[in-house]
Amino acid sequence: MSSASPSALRRFFDGDVWHSFRTSPVAMLAAFIASIFLVCALFAEVVAPHNPFDLATLELMDSLKPPAWVEGGESKYQLGTDGQGRDILSALMYGTRISLLVGIASVLLSILIGVGLGLLAGFVGGRVDAFIMRICDVMLSFPSILVALMISGVARSMFPHAPDMLAFIVLVLAIALTGWVQYARTVRGSTLVERNKEYVQAARVIGVGSLRIMRRHVLPNVLGPVLVLATIQVASAIITEATLSFLGVGVPPTSPSLGTLIRNGNDYLFSGEWWITAFPSLTLVLITLSVNLLGDWLRDALNPRLR
Repeated sequence: MSSASPSALRRFFDGDVWHSFRTSPVAMLAAFIASIFLVCALFAEVVAPHNPFDLATLELMDSLKPPAWVEGGESKYQLGTDGQGRDILSALMYGTRISLLVGIASVLLSILIGVGLGLLAGFVGGRVDAFIMRICDVMLSFPSILVALMISGVARSMFPHAPDMLAFIVLVLAIALTGWVQYARTVRGSTLVERNKEYVQAARVIGVGSLRIMRRHVLPNVLGPVLVLATIQVASAIITEATLSFLGVGVPPTSPSLGTLIRNGNDYLFSGEWWITAFPSLTLVLITLSVNLLGDWLRDALNPRLR
């Protein structure tokens, strides 16, 4: 086992994907930016200069402080404070964690649902394929943000006093149930091609069951487009979460994400406190842009026609 791992790692560093990454300045810059946000989000308790959600440490006298380089700012609040005296820089780190967690969790759930249904539809075919594809057509006829807003709103009306964790789960489900369609259609198209190839026919001849063929043989060969789509969908999920939180139906106020921070800053925008909404908005743009650029690079790197 110990000799296999270095060999696999060496093959990766000698492979086309790593070479494409090393020769792409845009991909390296996007990965660097995404890594900074990821590290700050994961280790917010250590990296953040303050805990913006600890009520015992908040000073209302420090509310609405501008950034440190603006007249009236203080060095201990590099990006200023909001209306409750919370440090904007620290709030961004904690808020980025929530946004990334919601985005990644919803994408993983979308992959689980979409890949399973797409694999089943493409391999079995017939009425099963037609039924699943009609569901996809119905889902695509509605705007994804509208479906997520409806699911989140209905769940909140049914459980008005739900705990924060339940609200978080509802938000992940709302985003995932609007994002699985792309995976299902992509995997279904790839499965239709793979199921007629010689290795699948040979597995059927020797008596291998359909479920094992799908899991052991077809699935690994259709995951390439899924990885590319998942990378891009993480950015879309983060945008959807920010939109829902901005509308007030996202994560709980006790665990604000970037969308909640932008909504709170919007109340002070016209009174001159631009930094409260500007920095969360800029953070959201940089995260989604870096993830999208990584997705574009991965799409090109995994495409053998472009090598």
